[in-house]
Amino acid sequence: MPHPVYLDYAATTPLRPEAREAMLDMLSQRWGNPSSMHRWGREARAALEDARARFAAVIGAAPAEIVFTRGGTEADNLAVLGRARAAGGPLACSAIEHKAVLSSAKAAEGKDGRLHVVPVDENGVVDVDALAAIVRDHAPTLVSVMWASNEVGAVQPVERIGEICAEAGVAFHSDAVQALGKVPVRADRVPVDLLAFSAHKLGGPRGAGVLFARRGTKLDPLLFGGGQERGLRPGTEDVASAVAFAVAAELAEAEREATMARIATLRDGLEAGLCARIPGLRVNAAGAPRLPTISNLSVPGADPEMLLMALDLEGIAASSGSACSSGAVEPSHVLLAMGLPAELAGPSVRFSLGRDTTEQDMERVLEVFPRVVERVRT
Repeated sequence: MPHPVYLDYAATTPLRPEAREAMLDMLSQRWGNPSSMHRWGREARAALEDARARFAAVIGAAPAEIVFTRGGTEADNLAVLGRARAAGGPLACSAIEHKAVLSSAKAAEGKDGRLHVVPVDENGVVDVDALAAIVRDHAPTLVSVMWASNEVGAVQPVERIGEICAEAGVAFHSDAVQALGKVPVRADRVPVDLLAFSAHKLGGPRGAGVLFARRGTKLDPLLFGGGQERGLRPGTEDVASAVAFAVAAELAEAEREATMARIATLRDGLEAGLCARIPGLRVNAAGAPRLPTISNLSVPGADPEMLLMALDLEGIAASSGSACSSGAVEPSHVLLAMGLPAELAGPSVRFSLGRDTTEQDMERVLEVFPRVVERVRT
């Protein structure tokens, strides 16, 4: 049996034991409805508010600015659509946003103004001058630029973007789903109004998210019911998941510098070794500041589905930069926005590393991937 290698941490991560224990404690001992007035409800409410305060401390926010959601997608939707409904006017977002943002922005387009798409350079970094021109000429109600790309790992100049937006009085939203626990994400150091997070990207449970909404930022809810979560996310809160998310976020932040330094060494060694072994291999976004955890590679002449299937048969989990829609494989919108031709944007593979990735994993990929590429190309 070959040594199994999981390199799809950008898609999801295993639940950390500490987060699992926190969830089990809530599910078995403190399972009350946090909106109830009796002892069971008060215990659940106390745990929920403690989780809120702990998560807020991780990102340098006030507890009242933390809204628990059912995932990063909902947090992004609430930020984009909630802002559009509350303030009207045009929107602006980068060309490489996650579909949770792009689709939300397109859904809001046409109600009170158009959507302005901000271009990126060949390394997937937002063109700040183009963004500044859009802010100056069109006064969007919201600018959305992700903190770090989930596909190529490019870290965006969020501090400069936040300054541009703040000077113009424009709300700034950033999808920080991939960034938290990998680079510093601080709402007290970057002028950002809305931040989206997802628990399962850093060892927390699936179906748990957070929207940071800075005090004074106008948003309309997308759901209606009770008054939970400042009225922005009605419905009985999943206290167990919220507590587990706070635990996972604290641990990820506490371990961040040491873990990311180790992973960066593994990632850089992997890329150097593969480039030396595979003719024509391209490391995408190599010229950008990148998350240490992501390596996006274009393999000219290879079919991405065949590559992933062949890797899977060898016990290696990776993902493609391509998106499947109605059975058709399409080149990644991120790589196309970076200016890659279809013959490079289509045959791409993303290896994403995590806290459990080892040197043995890298050796296995260096052994397997070159011969898989040669076989698929043939």
